[in-house]
Amino acid sequence: MNDDPTDVPQARRRRALLLGAVGAAAVVSIRPALAATTASISTCEIAVPDPGRAGSFIAADGSTVPRGTQGAFAPPSRPLKGEEVKAALAGGQLPGTSHDQSRAYTNYIRRLQSGTSGFTCFASLQMPRG
Repeated sequence: MNDDPTDVPQARRRRALLLGAVGAAAVVSIRPALAATTASISTCEIAVPDPGRAGSFIAADGSTVPRGTQGAFAPPSRPLKGEEVKAALAGGQLPGTSHDQSRAYTNYIRRLQSGTSGFTCFASLQMPRG
């Protein structure tokens, strides 16, 4: 073992370079993951109502009610895209819906629970992006 005091700064430099390389590798691997997450948000879909409640209508408060319930809305003809839902949750309106329909559907989406179809898409819309 060499007790030369000049070896200490070199060891520190080597360690700093190693840590820098590890940090750079982490950045390289995280950025594509964030890009993939952003892309999946725009393409994910939320069925309203979820397939387990197919045929139900959506009440103004977002609850599912039997077909034909007074004041409730028929489900949309197709699953809603993540970017449509994100815009509606930010104060916009879902395409092809009235103001009241859009509000009922977004209320339904806000009530989604873990394990329900569409929950993962909704949860990913809620995550802040950096």
